[in-house]
This record gives sequence, C-alpha cells and structure tokens, in this order.
Amino acid sequence: MAIEAAFMVPHPPLIVPAIGRGREREVAATIRAYECAAEQIAEIRPETVMISSPHSVMYRDWFHISPGLSAQGSFADFGAPQVSFSEEYDDELVRLIQQLAGKEHFPAGTQGEQDPRLDHGTMVPLWFIRQRYKGGKIIRIGLSGLPLEEHYRLGQIIAEAVDKLGRRAVYVASGDLSHKLKKSGPYGFAPEGPEYDERVMDVCSRGAFRELLGFDEGFCRRAAECGHRSFVIMAGALDGVKIRAERLSHEDVTGVGYGICTFRREDPYVALARETVKAYVTEGRRISVPKDTPDEIRNTRAGAFVSIHKHGDLRGCIGTITACEKNLAEEIISNAISASTRDPRFPAVTPDELTELEINVDVLSEPEKIDSSQQLDVKRYGVIVSCGRRRGLLLPDLEGVDTVEQQISIAMMKGGISRGEHIILHRFEVIRHK
Repeated sequence: MAIEAAFMVPHPPLIVPAIGRGREREVAATIRAYECAAEQIAEIRPETVMISSPHSVMYRDWFHISPGLSAQGSFADFGAPQVSFSEEYDDELVRLIQQLAGKEHFPAGTQGEQDPRLDHGTMVPLWFIRQRYKGGKIIRIGLSGLPLEEHYRLGQIIAEAVDKLGRRAVYVASGDLSHKLKKSGPYGFAPEGPEYDERVMDVCSRGAFRELLGFDEGFCRRAAECGHRSFVIMAGALDGVKIRAERLSHEDVTGVGYGICTFRREDPYVALARETVKAYVTEGRRISVPKDTPDEIRNTRAGAFVSIHKHGDLRGCIGTITACEKNLAEEIISNAISASTRDPRFPAVTPDELTELEINVDVLSEPEKIDSSQQLDVKRYGVIVSCGRRRGLLLPDLEGVDTVEQQISIAMMKGGISRGEHIILHRFEVIRHK
C-alpha cells in the first residue's frame, strides 16, 4: 500500500453550518468541492488520514507531529461546542516517521506539544471527511519556519514510512490561500494576493509540485498565505508518484482564497497512455517507453484498447485484438496516439482538452473460439464476431449493453455484418485500467 491520494483544502470555520449559520452559502462552490473530495476519500477507505495544518503546534526550527494514541477537539472557540471530534492517532506510523527522521538528524518528532487539542485547521477537513467516512486513524503534522526544501523532505520521509508499513493512506494539506484579495476583506488588499492565488492554483492544477519550491518567501508573506508550507509537505509526500491532478474549485468571495485540488495516484497503464496523448497532441512526438514503466508492461505482449472520454462522452477508442508491437508498453503508446488523433468518428484531440479527458486502458486476453452465444457473459467477456474477412469487436461491461444479444448485434454492426449471415464467435476477457 502507499499514499493513494492527496487533497489541498482550505479550513474556514464558517464553512461548517453550525458556525456559519447561513454564511456558509457564500462559499457554496467550495462546499461542493469539499464534499467531492470527501467522497473520494471514502471510496479509498484509507487506514490513515494524514493532515498537515498551519494551526497545529509550530516551531521555527522543528516539525511537530502530535504524539499519543488519541486526541479530542471541538469548535467551542467558534461558538459551536456541540461539533466535536474524538480521533485515534496512528501511533505506529508516527513512531516510524520519527525513527526515519532521527536516522538522518532531520528536525521532526513528537517532542514539544503545547496543546493536545485538535486545531481548526485539522477539524474543518475532518468535519467533511467524517460525514462520509468514519474509519481510519489520523496523524496531525505541524509546519515550521524552516525553508521550503525542508518541508518537501518531511513529505518524502512521511511517504517512506507509509510504504514501509504498507499503509493505505491519504494526505490532506490544510491551508487557505492569500488573505489579501480584497480591500473589503478582513485583512485588506495586496497586489501579491491575487497573484499568489493564480500561481498556486495553476501549479497545483497541473500537479507541477516542484514549482511550489520556487515561490519567494517574501512574496508569500506579502500575499499573507497560510497554506503554502502545508502544500509543500504534501508535494514531498507525492514525490516520484504519477498522479492525476484535478482542480475542483477556487473562491475569493470573502477576501481570503479557498482552493481545492485533488491528486489521485494514477494506474501505470493509464499514466502511460495519458503521457503519450499529451506528448503527441502538444508536440507531435511519440514518446519512448519511460524508464519507470513497470516490468509487467515492458515484458509482456497483448492486445489493448485505449478509450478516451470527455465529460462522460466517448472521445476516441482504438485498439488491437492481439499484440502488434514488441511489448505491451509500445502497444499502449501506439493505440493511445490512434485513439486521440485517428479515430474516424471524432476530430483529433486538441491541447486545451487534455485536462478534461478520462482515459481507460483495456488489456485483452488471447481470443477463444466458442460454439454458442450461451458461452458469453456481457459483464465478463468481450466478443469478436467474424464473417469472412469482416470482423467486429465489442469490449465487455459497457454501459447500456445489458444482454448478449445486444453485444453481438453491436459487434456485427461495427464489422459491417448483416443479420442472417454465417458468423463465428470468439470471446476474450479484459483487465480494465482506469
């Protein structure tokens, strides 16, 4: 297991209805995005939710990780004591993080706790998460006054500990953006405020995490941001991981920037197809097989289909029934290029569509000849219908295809085969990567 996903989220207490008392409607887009992020966490069912918060214990030259087996907190300071939390800490993971940090004399550990209560930078994300997912322990991580590079390194240490223990985990980087977006806002206006929000949302929506280290600290101070260091720890925790970044929302209606982005670990088959499409569409270049491509993709041969959807609608689908390239990686690269630019049913994908595409890769088993349609199952098997040199194929488990008769009929239509003609059936299974 590993860090399966990460989430950049804000922490305005007013977003909790018991505190906002109606004002939360001012940031409705943020609420909807938060709910979407919480649903993604619930789908993952993590064993551990790691939260870095600017409002946890913070030192100039030390990263504090909350100790003990559990912690409690409430929104009493915001007039809502009835909204309370009692959370278990993942003590085993905390101890390993501290051990790994100690081995390299890195300044992080559980010493120096000033207040054991959960802070609002931790509780606001938890409020949304616990509406949908009650499981999993937590870890609470504070920021420091150390350079951004040290925050990135802490994230790498955290990821190493998660991998060593085999935890299924998610990382939540709690932090607001600029507090100086409007003259009418509680902190006034600075020109660096809107610039900071624009830059950080651009970087995070592209998943270009290393660029977070290039923000000048003086610029960040003038923008009065509070979450940048939290985001950088998250970036370090995802170092080297191929992710799918998605911008869910950005609002500045209160004079403070609230941004939400999600970062999901991408299946290596899909990551290869996506990287292929991006390079070909933007540069006209066919990529070489990346060095970090898993051996299972490099060292096997199989037919594969690459399917591209946009907002739920098919945008391109091209594949091969049996292996045509020297390995599966090259098969995916070839078919990803074809699906994005050569499907005769659709115009070629354009660069401005890239962030909106959903990509699936289906790897096919060797086709098996069958004697009867009774040997088919629309959920398990795809079908190949042949008549002479004409041939039509349909993948299994497709939305709207509920019967074997539908499956065969559509495959015949795709192959230009008419009813009443003598047909030969083959079935195959697929492993779907999405």
